[in-house]
Amino acid sequence: MDTTFPDLRRYGGADAFLRACKPRAILDMLTGKWSTLVMGALLDGPRRFNELRRILDGITQKMLSQTLRALERDGLVRRTVYPTIPPRVDYELTELGRSAGGLLAAIAEWSAEHADEVFAARRAYDERAAEPVQPI
Repeated sequence: MDTTFPDLRRYGGADAFLRACKPRAILDMLTGKWSTLVMGALLDGPRRFNELRRILDGITQKMLSQTLRALERDGLVRRTVYPTIPPRVDYELTELGRSAGGLLAAIAEWSAEHADEVFAARRAYDERAAEPVQPI
């Protein structure tokens, strides 16, 4: 049984395995480490910049700014500035962002359910890799 994806190019369709394919660019954006985590942090509703920074352990201010800007540019995040002093800025997922966020939430759930198995597989692999090669 062939388990590969069909080559849709002959039908005029997209092929995410091609470098110049539009869906591949979207996959690259969605699967970026910080994009995924920022969108996950926004699933529960709007948040302010510093709140996001506190939630996302390890992200720098610069990386958070770049990630939010990219997600806003791609139509996944909406930035709302309130005319207060000091100005208040909220970030929230758009309808498009919420639909992608559902997929990311499913991946996060799978990751939590299978983390122990993955780490056990890593340990087993590393142990095998550390053993001297045995002649046949």
